[in-house]
Amino acid sequence: MRPWARLRADLGAGKNLEIYLTAAIALVVGVLGVFDLVDTKVVGAATLATLALVAVNALGPRHQVAGLAKQVAELVRTGMPGEDFLAGGMKRFDERVAHAHDLRFAGVTLNRTMRSYVNDLRKALERGASVKVLLIDPTGSVPEEAARRSTIPDQPDVFEHRARATLYLLRDLPAREGLEVRLLPFAPAFMVFLLDPGDDDGLVHVSMSSHRSPGPAPGFTLSTRRDHVWCPYFTAEFDRLWEVARDVTDADWYPARHP
Repeated sequence: MRPWARLRADLGAGKNLEIYLTAAIALVVGVLGVFDLVDTKVVGAATLATLALVAVNALGPRHQVAGLAKQVAELVRTGMPGEDFLAGGMKRFDERVAHAHDLRFAGVTLNRTMRSYVNDLRKALERGASVKVLLIDPTGSVPEEAARRSTIPDQPDVFEHRARATLYLLRDLPAREGLEVRLLPFAPAFMVFLLDPGDDDGLVHVSMSSHRSPGPAPGFTLSTRRDHVWCPYFTAEFDRLWEVARDVTDADWYPARHP
């Protein structure tokens, strides 16, 4: 913003008035002194008044800094409340999905997640982004394991159907060139979503797996710019899961054709 535009904006909003007043007094006193239009006593008194305004104006930021330092010290001493940390929403993550270049998702069935992001994933794939998805293998004993962990051991078909529905949703995406899907031989302990984890402005969201607890599962979002330890940790966790998972085959995409 240009200086005159900034001046008009500040005056219109009533901001920094003391600074502009100090500058105006100093300018007037300086001009009057140069042209010898007022008595030296008046110039001296005006100079002292200007210095007083400068001193008073400097006290405000000092008090603000002291107050901020006190708040930071209290936060470091007590830590962030769990409710504030674990109830963190996914707004920042959601806003970035359609614009990221490296997207990775790992979870049990990811059925709700993939349905929520299907349009954003389509856009990401159309512009050449890389999308990796990890979910449980709907065949074999993994759905039974997931059912036991969710305290519904007699309903493994719930997880099988959800995992297959996720596969069908991904299968029907118009552009699949940048899409990689693998199936886990066990149910992961948490869900982890990563957006551009190798960049300075990457995001990592971690969501805890619940045992049919009511309400949303606790989760938190990390930033690669700030969380230099935990973002690489969860990125490495995803990579380890990826290595032990198997690639999706035609029999997974189209089970009706492969009895």
